[in-house]
Amino acid sequence: MKALELRIPPVAQFFIAAGAMWLTAKYLPAPQIALPGRNVLVLLFAGLGGLFAVPAVAAFRSFGTTVDPRFPARATRLVVSGVYRYSRNPMYLGLLCLLLAWAAYLSDLLAFAVIPLFVISMNRLQIRLEEAAMERQFGDEYRDYRSKVRRWI
Repeated sequence: MKALELRIPPVAQFFIAAGAMWLTAKYLPAPQIALPGRNVLVLLFAGLGGLFAVPAVAAFRSFGTTVDPRFPARATRLVVSGVYRYSRNPMYLGLLCLLLAWAAYLSDLLAFAVIPLFVISMNRLQIRLEEAAMERQFGDEYRDYRSKVRRWI
């Protein structure tokens, strides 16, 4: 696992998870889930994904800091405003919401089972290392922020 740390961009992890969800729904027999209001759930989760991710990316760009999470040491500013008041990782939370929308669309039990694997992967291969880099770079300012704002939500 160590060799994969900060190597697979989060968007690639998202597409790997989404592809795995599609493959399981298509090729592995699993119970289909009858979701009342499925289309509403899909739109709700997709909309939430956009509400978290788009302003998060815009905030990074407006503060002039990197949006490439593979190189956390390149961060020039600690962004703690906007959606970052509610989640330390709103871009990743947005991706998670999109996966929830995709799972709802597929309505397949095994598709939903991939979602925890995405969270584990993001925590292990990306977030944990980013947090260590932010603590080294921003010290007490980051520790104070981390004590007030949850990792995901």
